Amino acid sequence: MSRVQHIEVTAGEADQRLDKWFKAHFPGVSQGQLEKYLRKGEVRVDKKRVKSNVRLEAGQLVRVPPLGDEAFKPTQAQKRTKQKDHELTDRDIAEIRQMILHMDDDVIVLNKPAGLPVQGGSGQSRHVDGLLDGLRFDYDERPRLIHRLDKDTSGVLVIGRTRLAAKHLAEAFKKRTTRKIYWALVAGVPRPAQATISYNLSKVPTIAGEKVVVDRDGQTAISDYSVVANAGTKAAWVALKPLTGRTHQLRAHCAAIETPIVGDGKYGGSEAFLDGAISKNMHLHAREITISHPKGGDLTVVAPLGQHMKATWKLLDFHENDYEDPFEEQGW
Repeated sequence: MSRVQHIEVTAGEADQRLDKWFKAHFPGVSQGQLEKYLRKGEVRVDKKRVKSNVRLEAGQLVRVPPLGDEAFKPTQAQKRTKQKDHELTDRDIAEIRQMILHMDDDVIVLNKPAGLPVQGGSGQSRHVDGLLDGLRFDYDERPRLIHRLDKDTSGVLVIGRTRLAAKHLAEAFKKRTTRKIYWALVAGVPRPAQATISYNLSKVPTIAGEKVVVDRDGQTAISDYSVVANAGTKAAWVALKPLTGRTHQLRAHCAAIETPIVGDGKYGGSEAFLDGAISKNMHLHAREITISHPKGGDLTVVAPLGQHMKATWKLLDFHENDYEDPFEEQGW
């Protein structure tokens, strides 16, 4: 590459550290080299000087100086990792294919189970990204992640089957034209039964890792919610519609109105765990997504509940088929 490039951050890359993003695009550039580029201002984000640990947002432009051919060559460790990721077992392939809710020439939508990370990280050797070769079928291109869900959140996860399809889908997330509905079980019953939560959020480091907190000077974060059913005053089935896409937005917002998502000890503490037979796993499920399709029109996909939430619904006498979209009825 003999010229300066300005590369746009996709929705699937949002919230990723700059150094991690850079390593994925230019594996031959060492951390030391990147730090030098940053000090000299040769690598910038939206024309601003930044540090290597800054987290990127979808739509930002990363300035990349001219780099030699070595920048594109993976390290030996990356080669070993890549080779390992491609060597999927029949069980791996069967596992990822069992998650498919929808598949066409451009898009695959999965029902990600709770407990499976979307991407690798510290101590995470098994994740959706590492299984994506099992979704190639007869395509030469490797499928691409478009967005992410938390490890313990289940539900709809959109995959682009080609580079062009992935670009279109990522743009839909960037423009916030994608409609997402989540289901959650919360401790207590939100009041009023329908409302909009509008608390700005900021990321802060903690002993247990990074989390977000309500902060008047933080990033705008807006979520609609509606109580679908309740089990007395103990718990409620809540439908949630995020209007912005901040990290842990729904978890932080539910905790902020004093009805934390059941099983979410990070944001709800001990109040997030209910007595009795209800699972201690997090009860947050990406139920439905409507997204612009690369070939035109909208694609809507619905994901059935996973095992632990299905068991809780049965225990509390909630019924999936009783659900009627409260946001559509109210024009939300």
